[in-house]
Amino acid sequence: MFKHCVLAFILAGLVYTVTPSAIAQGNSNNDSQSSPAGAPPDRGHGRQFDPIRRTEMLTKQLKLTSDQQPKVLDIVKSEQSQMESLRSDSSLSQDDRRSKMMNIRKTSDDQIRALLDADQQKKFDAMQSQHQQWRGHHQDGQAPNAPDSTQPK
Repeated sequence: MFKHCVLAFILAGLVYTVTPSAIAQGNSNNDSQSSPAGAPPDRGHGRQFDPIRRTEMLTKQLKLTSDQQPKVLDIVKSEQSQMESLRSDSSLSQDDRRSKMMNIRKTSDDQIRALLDADQQKKFDAMQSQHQQWRGHHQDGQAPNAPDSTQPK
């Protein structure tokens, strides 16, 4: 009887220690299989920078024409390439890297804006303004819809 109880506990212990690691391995395999071949890995920033996705989003929100879409995609791909080069440049300080990244983003946005008609430019400017507000709130540690604590009540 005692041998059976010990054997049952050992077996239960094995099941509880082996199962979570097998599940974790299965999930990590699914994650790597779910991203398309050649796609850049997720950097843990909460979202993956994907030029195709960004172009699709801009196409949807700005109603880009079939002529504008490949041009925007080229600009966004170039931006991604320049950003990747900066990320791998260990000689830059964090402030220098951030400054250069902001310049790359501004240049890309200016190039995209130049492709747009007047209505699209208005929408694009509104999107940029909204993005700046969102970034400002998050850098201050506030939620995007949180009331501004500097405003008098």
